[in-house]
Amino acid sequence: MDLDPGASAPTGRFAGKVVMVTGAGSGMGAAIARKLAAEGARAVVLADVNRDGAEAVAKELSAAGAVALDVADAAAVDAAVQDVLHRHGRLDVLVHAAGVDDPEAKARIADALVEGRPVEMTGSLGDAAWRRVMRVNLDGTFHVLRAAVRAMLPFGAGSIVVIGSSSAFDTPVGYPHYAASKAGVHALSQAVAKEVVASGIRVNVVAPGPTETGMAARTPQALRTGFADPRVRPYATPEEIADIALFLASDAAANLVGAVLLANGGRFTA
Repeated sequence: MDLDPGASAPTGRFAGKVVMVTGAGSGMGAAIARKLAAEGARAVVLADVNRDGAEAVAKELSAAGAVALDVADAAAVDAAVQDVLHRHGRLDVLVHAAGVDDPEAKARIADALVEGRPVEMTGSLGDAAWRRVMRVNLDGTFHVLRAAVRAMLPFGAGSIVVIGSSSAFDTPVGYPHYAASKAGVHALSQAVAKEVVASGIRVNVVAPGPTETGMAARTPQALRTGFADPRVRPYATPEEIADIALFLASDAAANLVGAVLLANGGRFTA
């Protein structure tokens, strides 16, 4: 993954950096990985539960490689980060974009909207659906944060950016498990940020609103229509959210620690 030593020195905000992006096989994670590579990163490690997706993105980039990774598997996360250290000697930036939604819950919410009846979800929300969202979104974030902190502490430097969600603030009706998981992600990230800043490591969060990703593409039309509002910006692009993530990861955001940047196009403020 290293660049040809005879090539000209890379330039950009992340010149010479070793970076890792989870959820990099599509959507925001893929956009972030592309932009980090374009801004001079020495090595870009793309991790995704869908290895084929990560490899397809990695093939577009120089000095990039892909790894299959389920962030809910703590041992696998530890091994993936240790492999980065073994291959590249350090980890400078980690962006955690991996996460899941609940398509079945979205469909039930949409049906209720179309039929003009109240959304009834909590009473019938099963343990498996709750645990799936929590296991990936919240447990997975803990696994990634822990592994990244362990990798960065010996160097006394590093930047971690977590992709949260504006759903933690507006708590959509019928989506309690997703909202709870992302609220937990925000609080976890902020607590870790306060702990590790003294060691030279910064942790910050981007909280996107509706964004055009594969996850959004699976959203029923009734819900997408509900998000349409001529008074605010339309769905964000993955590249727009990636720009915010790269700012937080860069030295330009040196004074931001434990920030949760709400990026929802003006739908609401928090």
